[in-house]
Amino acid sequence: MDYFKRSRIKALLTEGKEKNDVMILGWVRTKRVSKNVAFLEINDGSGLKNIQVVIEATDIEKFNLSSINTGASVKIMGNLVKSLGKGQSVEMQPTTIELLGSAPEDYPLQKKRHSNEFLREIAHLRPRTNLFGVINRFRSKMAYAVHSFFQGQGFYYAHTPIITANDAEGAGETFQVTTLNLQKLLNADPKKGNGIIDYSQDFFASPTNLSVSGQLEAEILATALGDVYTFGPTFRAEKSNTTRHLSEFWMIEPEMAFADLQTDAKMAEMFLKYLAQYALDNCQEEMELFNKFVDKTHTRILTLENIVKSDFETVTYTDAVKILENAKKKFEFPVKWGIDLQSEHERYLTENHFKKPVAVIDYPKDIKAFYMRLNDDEKTVAAMDVLVPQVGEIIGGSQREDRYDYLERAMIKNNIPMDNEHGLGWYLELRKHGSVPHAGFGLGFARLLMYFSGVSNVRDIIPFPRTPKNARF
Repeated sequence: MDYFKRSRIKALLTEGKEKNDVMILGWVRTKRVSKNVAFLEINDGSGLKNIQVVIEATDIEKFNLSSINTGASVKIMGNLVKSLGKGQSVEMQPTTIELLGSAPEDYPLQKKRHSNEFLREIAHLRPRTNLFGVINRFRSKMAYAVHSFFQGQGFYYAHTPIITANDAEGAGETFQVTTLNLQKLLNADPKKGNGIIDYSQDFFASPTNLSVSGQLEAEILATALGDVYTFGPTFRAEKSNTTRHLSEFWMIEPEMAFADLQTDAKMAEMFLKYLAQYALDNCQEEMELFNKFVDKTHTRILTLENIVKSDFETVTYTDAVKILENAKKKFEFPVKWGIDLQSEHERYLTENHFKKPVAVIDYPKDIKAFYMRLNDDEKTVAAMDVLVPQVGEIIGGSQREDRYDYLERAMIKNNIPMDNEHGLGWYLELRKHGSVPHAGFGLGFARLLMYFSGVSNVRDIIPFPRTPKNARF
């Protein structure tokens, strides 16, 4: 098949050597035809740069270029020769050009700059643009880096449920999963029932929803395998139609047995540094484009270099609040002990005060989740948020409550069902059977990519964004 005979354009341009009998398969980015010569710019998705195909005047009619428009897919056989033009070491002289898939003259992606707003309207075509081609290749490389880090640290990759009966965060912002005929329920005579849905007739025989986190299930596996991590889709039915929120997004959630909060913070620091160094070493083409065209301050590469070389600071929530209260800056949201820190507070700590990434630890128990380990002061829990310049919080984590009676008390206070059929009885029961100190954290993959790339709208960092009132594709 032609698939295995073709050469990738990126490899040809990187090698930069003259070669005969080369086959490429790709899409026409531009076509220029003059009286004496014609040029096709071809891209196959393997890299940012196109290969230039030069067609002599005598061959223009032979190759029927009038039927080949921008956007068309082609198979081209030919020879690579030294390029006389600027910007590439070699160019292609074709011996055959075969049109595989035609494109109309009004193909939307002509050679001009398109706004991201316009490209969101044609999300099925935007991966063919330079920017979104780079974003998708970057996403793939960084996903590989995530696995590479954890596998190198001896973690096991865990697949946690997408459909679940629990709401890990207890926030109630979940998408319900059901096979019940909702229209039939709506049309039912209310006089014949008590208004309560009979979930025994549903597919799973109980209320279920799409997962908001794989953490609780990862704790099960960590207490058997030691160190595990999840990397998969999670869902939030939160009607936040902002540049930072998605209804479907990918989460990275490691869970470590025999680990405390300090271990958790150190692992988070190692993880961020590894990813930053990986991007610098293996994503030069992508980072250079982000630095030049996406980040108006042209500091994306410097941002990653600073992560790698910085020793992350650690500060308690209580001390962080004192720093903010003594700051000479007037905040939009007033600061006092017990509040959940806002982005402006987090950015002040990391950009103005410490001037480097910061791990804030030991948050008030009333603003954190029920599963976090209660500290000895019984006012705070062993939670952490890792803050970075320009963003604020990028990682959130905690040491989990491993003591049965403490967790039971927290679940009762937070009205967490503790039966085994529909509640989290199994989660509590883990503390009866060889319980160990354990900790973990969560990192939204899209947020990480936004930070590394400088892309300001989360809808542009994921190929097919799911947002309120939008589930195209």
